[in-house]
Amino acid sequence: MTLLIAIEGIDGAGKGTQSRRLTERLYAVGRSATCIQFPRYTDTHFGAAIGDYLNGRFGLLNEVHPQLAAVLYAGDRYESKNLLLESMASHDVVVLDRFVGSNLAHQAAKLQGEDRTRLLAWIETIEHDVFQLPRPALNILIDISAGWSRTLVGRKGQRDYTDAQADIHESDLTYLEDVRQCYVSLAASRDDWCVVNSLSDDGQLRGVDEIADEIFGKAAALL
Repeated sequence: MTLLIAIEGIDGAGKGTQSRRLTERLYAVGRSATCIQFPRYTDTHFGAAIGDYLNGRFGLLNEVHPQLAAVLYAGDRYESKNLLLESMASHDVVVLDRFVGSNLAHQAAKLQGEDRTRLLAWIETIEHDVFQLPRPALNILIDISAGWSRTLVGRKGQRDYTDAQADIHESDLTYLEDVRQCYVSLAASRDDWCVVNSLSDDGQLRGVDEIADEIFGKAAALL
């Protein structure tokens, strides 16, 4: 069976870099592997709408209800379902740069208590039961502080969905820390999640290669 591995984390955590590294390393050890990045801003109708949302077209961060925002991200994956299934049919491993976990963490961060619990359950029902998207065998959270997230986002080049240096998610440090805490909570409560720390004990960034080695070790354990 095809192995699905999702790489998760707040903005600037290095998901794209590590997803590519993992895909290349799997290929190097003889596994047929491919990588799909979400959202697919320029490839789906919902992806284009996500770009509008992140650029503030539908309102400020606190003006768009998280349940409505969640539909955009779930819809992007639903539009991409055939691509995902075809990739699974033709590869041993499919690496996902963001998946359902991102929707859970980013939207739940906007609510508290029972409202958060209900939203988490609703998102998973929509993504996995209604849209029937497969569940990853492993979700790898690259954990990074909101402060380092801001620094690393500032080093990014131009993205295909925005001309701004930071979108409405990336520009709000309090929100990013809330998202991080939601990610950490998800990882702590689920057997199909694990955490890779991007910072050393002294709060400095670990090397890209060092992080890649740890991620590969966690993936290889499932092969």
